[in-house]
Amino acid sequence: MLTEALVALAAAGGTAVVQAAGTSAWQGFQQAVARWFGAGDEEREHAALERLDSSANVLAATGRSADDAEAERVRIAQQAMWQARFEMALESLSAPDREEAAEALRILTAGPAMPGGVSASGGGAAAVGGNVTIRADNGSTAAWHMGTVTQGSPPPPGPQQG
Repeated sequence: MLTEALVALAAAGGTAVVQAAGTSAWQGFQQAVARWFGAGDEEREHAALERLDSSANVLAATGRSADDAEAERVRIAQQAMWQARFEMALESLSAPDREEAAEALRILTAGPAMPGGVSASGGGAAAVGGNVTIRADNGSTAAWHMGTVTQGSPPPPGPQQG
């Protein structure tokens, strides 16, 4: 039997699968989830990829329907199915392996920075999948987002500014 924390983690895994399906993050996330389930076994990894593809197809087909209630029902069912799969996988492991797998699942479900899952849209948007260092030296100017930039000394204060 899993602890409450591991059940919650499995639920987060199910939610992440449903939320990532059909997004630009899907391919990288799908690969990472399949590797998690495969745990070094190529056959299990392939089976997980097939299940993930199937879920993504079901979610995409339902998302195109005009019935919002039906789409929500399918999302909930897919989420529950993936939660159960994560729970079964965790339950099948020895305690030390379970802790290692749980940590890997925590990292996998930590947020939008999923492997290969960075994306941006809109004019001037940028997405970074790692560290960013912005540096200015020798009187130059640097910033992540620059509007109008003027270099030079500021004008002296006017009489009302003292």
